[in-house]
Amino acid sequence: MQKFIGLALVLLCVFGGFVLAKGRLIALWQPAELLIIIGAGVGALVIGNSRSVLKATWRQLRAVLKNPGADAELYPQLLKLLHRLLEEIRTRGLKVLDEHVDNPAASPLFQQYPLVLANGLLISFIADNLRMLTMGKIGPRDFEALLEQEIDAIEQDLLKPSRSLHKVADAMPGFGILAAVGGIIITMQYIDGPLVGIGAHVAAALVGTFIGIFCCYCLLEPASSAVAEWVGRQMTLLECVKAVLTAHSSGKTPLLSVDAGRKMLEIDVKPSFATLEGWVTADDGRSHQAGTSAEAADDNVTPIPQRRVSDA
Repeated sequence: MQKFIGLALVLLCVFGGFVLAKGRLIALWQPAELLIIIGAGVGALVIGNSRSVLKATWRQLRAVLKNPGADAELYPQLLKLLHRLLEEIRTRGLKVLDEHVDNPAASPLFQQYPLVLANGLLISFIADNLRMLTMGKIGPRDFEALLEQEIDAIEQDLLKPSRSLHKVADAMPGFGILAAVGGIIITMQYIDGPLVGIGAHVAAALVGTFIGIFCCYCLLEPASSAVAEWVGRQMTLLECVKAVLTAHSSGKTPLLSVDAGRKMLEIDVKPSFATLEGWVTADDGRSHQAGTSAEAADDNVTPIPQRRVSDA
């Protein structure tokens, strides 16, 4: 919603100011100029990037336009999931991870945290590095270094759409000048015509420059910044997981390990330690109650009497 409000504000101020200055909006409607500028921008984006980057650009732009409040529950779910996994390791050993990391989508534990499970990048990072832990024979420092390298590689890959949008945004004023020059060339063809017609052609040419600058500074540059910010949020999630797993490999308790991850979250979503403790305590109580109910249900099942050979 915030992004749409910002876009509406930009449109209102730019075009509203134009109207207040006694300009006519119909004068800005120049399909040929729009075709040249937008077509050149999209074409440059296609030429300069691979298909995977183009698909990632579309996905990230859609993710940016989502309501950020929809993911507010993602952070507590992530911290609770990591705490549950570490508690499972503490009570049952590293081998217990095999039933979870081999196929997270089928794991009853992961299924209790649907927002984490829906984040493919995050769930893959958790599963892969938990699997590395089960292999053993890696020190905490080496483990942390490997996680840092992986996060850096992921970040560079995820930032490609933002960088490509930034490059196209930088080129937009140039595309606007290209359209304007084309308009001036057309104007020169009518130089012997009436002055009103020449003025209309010059105005149409200048619209090209207007559109190019508008697309650069009012649309593409903000979109590039928004995508980069979204990538930063994703990296924060991975940094949180890295801090938790590194703290665990150093011998810290599950709660202290998860608290190390909590400290990596951004300030607007970071819970206090007391809040985190309340989350994991309530989550552990709920899981314990569910386990007790399942055991009680098993105990209440009436066994089927076995026939003896003599009865037959």
